[in-house]
Amino acid sequence: MIRTETVRKILSWYEGETPGLKANLSRLLMHGRLAGTGRLVILPVDQGFEHGPARSFAPNPAAYDPHYLYNLAIESGVSGYAAPLGLLEQGADTFAGEVPLIMKLNSGNSLAAGSNDQALTGTVKDALRLGCVGVGFTIYPGSDKFYDMQEELRELTYEAKSQGLMTVVWSYPRGGKVSKEGETALDIIAYAAHMAALMGATIIKVKLPSDYIDLKEAKSTYEKNHVPSATIAERVQHVMQASFAGKRIVVFSGGAAKTREELLDEVRGIRDGGGNGSIIGRNSFQREKSEALALLEEVMSVYA
Repeated sequence: MIRTETVRKILSWYEGETPGLKANLSRLLMHGRLAGTGRLVILPVDQGFEHGPARSFAPNPAAYDPHYLYNLAIESGVSGYAAPLGLLEQGADTFAGEVPLIMKLNSGNSLAAGSNDQALTGTVKDALRLGCVGVGFTIYPGSDKFYDMQEELRELTYEAKSQGLMTVVWSYPRGGKVSKEGETALDIIAYAAHMAALMGATIIKVKLPSDYIDLKEAKSTYEKNHVPSATIAERVQHVMQASFAGKRIVVFSGGAAKTREELLDEVRGIRDGGGNGSIIGRNSFQREKSEALALLEEVMSVYA
């Protein structure tokens, strides 16, 4: 498929990147139902690490099978499939080349006492071996482990980009000066997106922001400059501003299980605010397959 002008424009924003990285970004943007639109819907399945197998897959037992997850990604026409090493390996031969892959390189788990750290569970070499277009990495701005995570991300980003792979950064604030409610506050999410951009992220993943300002140092600035925040679209627009004036791809987490209409309302807000798309995991693979395919089709129709 010939690259669209929309995709050419997006690629032009990534100055200083290698042709290999831009080729892989183009592969992602030109794949699936949303090919060429500049919008993305990605299926992520890293919840087995984070929440455990039953909490992740018991609502739809078919999803225990890694091949089911590949098939869901392929049949739905999503832009890409993101998962840890083991899930990608189990299906990499059978489905080689049928959907762009992103290997999630670090993960935490709910058995650990602390929730502010992640372990490296894959390598850039693993991602290359399996034909991935990029690697994913989570950071927790505000946590007591954040500076270590930044340094890990710096090294992995250098290695990945030198091999032509994109970096997808899950930027999830927590700890430090960030309150529990503030983990999705507008100022905190915008700050988290901006830090991911500063770290060289090709694609930034953040949670959808709420109409709340958490840092007392930021409240007067938001009030004085009349930053709009009443609607989802206005809040998404501000996050995009914080991401190099919209010159970085930002996708928003689908979050915990919700109703079809709740999810579609969020998607409309992301679209109207200029966001690039969604990463939808539990809201897809925890539904029965026909329902999941129908929902993903509706989501992509909104973005299209």
